Amino acid sequence: MTVQYLNKSNFKQTIENNAFVIVDFWAPWCEPCVSFTPTFEAASQAHADIVFAMVNIDEDPEISNYFNVKQIPAVMPIRDQIVVDAQVGEMSTSELEKAIKAWGEFDVTEVNRHFNEKAAI
Repeated sequence: MTVQYLNKSNFKQTIENNAFVIVDFWAPWCEPCVSFTPTFEAASQAHADIVFAMVNIDEDPEISNYFNVKQIPAVMPIRDQIVVDAQVGEMSTSELEKAIKAWGEFDVTEVNRHFNEKAAI
């Protein structure tokens, strides 16, 4: 799957309409970000069931500020609208693959139960 570029007009909809989204916060002036992009793009091709997306922090600082992104590249996996982790810094292909596996296996059942109970009140 092709990497999507998110901004304030499509971020919320993308997160709400997809069960698993991995967001890469980046900027074009950031050398580690630029060198990480091919690794991120390759992972998106290998995992068609996951949405891979990028947010340019210079173009959409509201999004990065909302998630308190202070350093880039910052990769944030979101499962069922829940941020399950955050990884700062460039990752190798094997590091990213291990992370994707762990993020995919993360059990969000208790988190969902908690929010469902809150919504019922």
